Amino acid sequence: MADTMQLSKDEIVAASLRKMQTELSAARMPLREAVAETCRILFAFGHDSGLAGQITARAEAPGTYYTQRLGLGFDEITADNLLVVNEDLEVLDGSGMPNPANRFHSWLYRARPDLNCIVHSHPPHASALAMLEVPLEISHMDACVLYGQTAFLEKWPGIPVGNEEGEIISAALGDKKAILLSHHGLLVAGASVEEACVLGVMFERAARLQLLAMAAGEIKPIPPELGREAQRWTSTQKRFEATFAYYSRRARRESLLDPATVG
Repeated sequence: MADTMQLSKDEIVAASLRKMQTELSAARMPLREAVAETCRILFAFGHDSGLAGQITARAEAPGTYYTQRLGLGFDEITADNLLVVNEDLEVLDGSGMPNPANRFHSWLYRARPDLNCIVHSHPPHASALAMLEVPLEISHMDACVLYGQTAFLEKWPGIPVGNEEGEIISAALGDKKAILLSHHGLLVAGASVEEACVLGVMFERAARLQLLAMAAGEIKPIPPELGREAQRWTSTQKRFEATFAYYSRRARRESLLDPATVG
C-alpha cells in the first residue's frame, strides 16, 4: 500500500526538498576552477561576444575577486590564467589586465554582501530584448528560477567603465539577482558560482522563449503564488550544484565534438 498518495502537495514538496539535501549530490570544484568552468559553460551556451562580458567571484581576501584576463574569450579561460584583482582593478595575482568594465562589479560587491559571483554577458536573445528596451518576462516553468528576481535598467548609461555606471547598475539591481541592461546585455549574481552560472544560462533561455512567444501573440502571466513556489523549488544550492555539474559535462562533451577543438 502506498504511503504518500494521501499527502498534500506542500508535504510532498517539503519531503522532496529534504531528500535532495542528502540524495542530490555533485562534486564541487575549487572556487578558481569553478569560475573558469563557468566561462566555458557560458561559451557552450552561446554567451560569447568576442571579448565582451565578465565573470567574477569573490576571492579569499576581502575586497578581492577572480576575473578573466582581457584579451581571452570565454572558451580560453582556465584556472591558471584567471586574475585576482582588488576593487580598483589592480592585479594582485596573474599577468595581464582585467576588463576595465569590471569596475561596476566592484560596486555590486560593495552593495550586496550576499552575492559572491557575478555573470555579465551579451548573448543574442537577451541582447535582442535589450535593443527593444523590453524587460524580461518570466512566464514559463523552466525559467521560474528567476521569478521575482529580475530587474530592468531602461536607459543605457553608456560603456560601464566609470564609477557612475557602477552606482546606476547596483541601484537598479536593488535586492534582485538578475537584471536586463538596455542596449547592453544581462547580469546575474548569486551566493555561489554554481547559482550565478545557472541563472545566467536560464536568463538567456528565458529571453529566447520570450521572443518566440512575442512573435506569436501576447504573453500571459503565471499566477504569482505559483511562480514563487516554483522559484523556491528550483533555487536550492544542491539543485544549483547538480545543474552546474550537468552543464559542465555537456560543455565538455560538446567541445570534444567541435572540429575547431581537434588538433
